[in-house]
Amino acid sequence: MKGKQLLYGLQFEKMSTGIMERLKSGIGISEGGTVMDAVEFVLQNFTEMNKLWVRMQHQGPAREKERREKERRELRDLVGKNLHVLSQLEGVDLDMYKDVVLPRVLEQVFPDDYHLQTLETLLGACPQLQPTVDVKTVMSQLMERLSNYAASSSEVLPDLLHVEAFAKLSSAVVKVIEAQPDMPLVGAVSLHVALLTFTLRVHVDRLDYVDQVLGACVKKLEGKGKVKDSKATKQIVALLSAPLEKYNDVVTVLRLTNYSKVMEHLDYETNKVMAVVIIQSIMKNNTSISSSEKVDALFELLKELIKDSEGAPSMDEIDEDDFMEEQNLVARLVHMLVNKDHEEMFKILTTARKHFGQGGPKRLKFTLPPLIFAALKLVRCLQGHDAGDEALVSPKKIFQFLHQTVEALSTVPAPELALRLYLQCAEAASDCSLEPVAYEFFTQAFLLYEEEIADSRAQVTAMQLIIGTLQRTYVFGVENRDTLTHKATGYSAKLLKKPDQCRAVYACSHLFWLEEDGGTQDGERVLLCLKRALRIANAAQQMSSVTRGSSGPLTLFVEILNKYLYYFEKGIPQVTSNLIQGLLELIGTELQSENTAQDRAVDAFFASTRRYIQFQKQKGDDLAERYSSIQVVSPP
Repeated sequence: MKGKQLLYGLQFEKMSTGIMERLKSGIGISEGGTVMDAVEFVLQNFTEMNKLWVRMQHQGPAREKERREKERRELRDLVGKNLHVLSQLEGVDLDMYKDVVLPRVLEQVFPDDYHLQTLETLLGACPQLQPTVDVKTVMSQLMERLSNYAASSSEVLPDLLHVEAFAKLSSAVVKVIEAQPDMPLVGAVSLHVALLTFTLRVHVDRLDYVDQVLGACVKKLEGKGKVKDSKATKQIVALLSAPLEKYNDVVTVLRLTNYSKVMEHLDYETNKVMAVVIIQSIMKNNTSISSSEKVDALFELLKELIKDSEGAPSMDEIDEDDFMEEQNLVARLVHMLVNKDHEEMFKILTTARKHFGQGGPKRLKFTLPPLIFAALKLVRCLQGHDAGDEALVSPKKIFQFLHQTVEALSTVPAPELALRLYLQCAEAASDCSLEPVAYEFFTQAFLLYEEEIADSRAQVTAMQLIIGTLQRTYVFGVENRDTLTHKATGYSAKLLKKPDQCRAVYACSHLFWLEEDGGTQDGERVLLCLKRALRIANAAQQMSSVTRGSSGPLTLFVEILNKYLYYFEKGIPQVTSNLIQGLLELIGTELQSENTAQDRAVDAFFASTRRYIQFQKQKGDDLAERYSSIQVVSPP
């Protein structure tokens, strides 16, 4: 092996020296020889020596490995001299270099170790290449080869570190771009993509290297504003996507200070697409954003989704379905902002609201509700904790935050949504035993109802929500509770349609009979609500008689009958069997009236109620004794 190596070495040195001297004197290698003959000879010698260098790595016994490596190092120098001779040959012009020399050199399967050990020399030549040479592809393939080489064995990484591969590649990329000022932007960005790919494969734990590559790209993009070239934009997206795909952790990406600076150069639509990719990565990997600083950095990346920015179309020009899908994605993101430390969690919510507040009215109705529910969740966590007024976070401070946030939503305007959220806050304040806070939230809900909610169906829904929430709150003293229940019953009786009035008024009866310890139990006012509902139902029945054939109001009588039965079983003394008997007879009479149209639903409802009374009469318990005086007569 050694003899063969030396034979090639001696032959090369002798022939190359002879070639150089004879070419300098204008004499061919042989009679009739040309420059092409000389080039062909050197390339052939280069090919054979390169193959020998590869074979020496794997041939021979293991005990001779050290000797073989020494011989390979000697041969490596001889291989390099081939390229040196080629560079010195007279008559090798640009056309010959492009058409003959470079293809033959590149087609050789260079050993990765050779690339690594001669990296500085090879990279040093790249900036000197003519602009017509596709140096971008050469360097990209080189970096890919080296990264694959590093992945093939854990023993390679020390060699890469020893030769300072990253520093040399990074420097070479910068020098090549500087040496070719006319290089298209897509080419320059592609070089940075290749360098970043190499870095993420070889130095995945060196975030400073990753950020350095991004910073170099930022420097190249400086002063160019939003990139309009579609091919360059595609490469920038590839550059930004690489760390996301490698780390599968947006929190890690947030530590890259130059990441957002690269995104600044994307146009509005592409930036928005990149923002969606970032959120989807968070969702897919279940990544928690656990500090206000990270939220600040993340929302800066997502600003095209969160607020209007330069280059954004007007809200009228945006596709409504796409907009809703994007904003719902942002809303889902809020639930990934979590920290078990209450103070830090409150900072996170405050930071998020600062960013969402810049989003304009159409975005707020998507982004603020999840923020409100996240704050309510934090309140529940603090419930029962004795936090003083000097504490950085307390239920009172969170409710102030909630009040301001819902108030911002009410000005969108989104009054119905704001009313629901005010009631959610009121119930939470009640659970925290904060009566003044709960009362204030109810007050705001009533103000919204009075001033902003005009649609009759929306008013009905709002009153149902108010009554239901008020029924579940137990914190109020007599005075505050009377004020709120009076408002609820008053507004119920003023709804547009009689059936809606009736149902809302009899629902208010539950506000005066709460079974929990300390809850209000006022039978007189319960009966007052039921009688008032009955009067409204009677008025509705009389109105319907004008339009013969309407049996709708009769359903109200059966509904009220069921409410009487509910309170009768609760043992309210004011609700007597006589009242129930009278209502049964009234309904039976109305059903037989010629002014009442037949309605199977009403008949079935009333029949089911009668069967229930009969069932209670036959049970044989204390309740059956109370029901015994009620006579159920089937209609003819």
